[in-house]
Amino acid sequence: MRGPGNWAVAVRTPQGDIAHVSRPVVSGMARHKLLRLPVVRGVMALGESLAIGFRALAISANYAAQEEGEEREDGAEPDTELSRGALFFAFAVAIGFALVLFKVTPGLLTELLPIHSGGWFVIVEGLIRVTIFVLYLSLISLLPDLRRVFQYHAAEHKAINAYEAGEPLEPEIVQRYSLIHPRCGTAFLLWVMVLAVFVFAFFGRPSWYWLIATRILFLPVIAGLAYELIRFAAKHQNRVVMTILAPGLWLQRLTTREPTLDQLEVSIRALREVLQLESGAAPESQRVEVMA
Repeated sequence: MRGPGNWAVAVRTPQGDIAHVSRPVVSGMARHKLLRLPVVRGVMALGESLAIGFRALAISANYAAQEEGEEREDGAEPDTELSRGALFFAFAVAIGFALVLFKVTPGLLTELLPIHSGGWFVIVEGLIRVTIFVLYLSLISLLPDLRRVFQYHAAEHKAINAYEAGEPLEPEIVQRYSLIHPRCGTAFLLWVMVLAVFVFAFFGRPSWYWLIATRILFLPVIAGLAYELIRFAAKHQNRVVMTILAPGLWLQRLTTREPTLDQLEVSIRALREVLQLESGAAPESQRVEVMA
């Protein structure tokens, strides 16, 4: 869970307890006004989210690697049993795989089709990209380990939805809330793919080497635009905006599964830790915007 100034990760340890680790958000946007400009702030937010995600995965993996019987005080990171270099390498491979599968491959597949119009080229490429994305999510959702990840994903959404509704953060109450949330990363990824059609329309049908270069180099710009769209939607949740965002919300059905009460306890612990840390920075009456 991430608030404006802090983030926290909660983990179910091998002993069955819940441990949590919290850290302040160190953001360049707080120090440099130019980094808070529209679109630019989206690129910065994406980079910061990836960095926090990497640290959270490392903490979670190291807790999971602890031997039975080893205990840690709450808030203390476990000893690094898994090499940071190995985790970083795995993270880099995952990002590279995503770039090749979702950004480069659709363009190269479209290149094989007898399409001469630049406009139709980017439209067909976009349709292939979204199709690959949906098929990929559908296939990995069949894996038992990923199903558990998707349950925790839903637990995060439910906890935030309950908090934003002003409800007590208790597992039985949180369980009643929706699996879906407008600020979800799944919806963000879908809009990255949709907005890519409009950005790449300026390039028409380039040669294959320029095709690969543009799909990778312009990803930060597209991500920044998608961030602004999601940010706008979160602040203007009217019928028109929610209708436009509906495909992204539907897609979350592929990346969420009904969580157990035990999983909700973990998400609630992370959320409470962030809220406690943020309470000193925000007025008592102000609701803190939290992201999962």
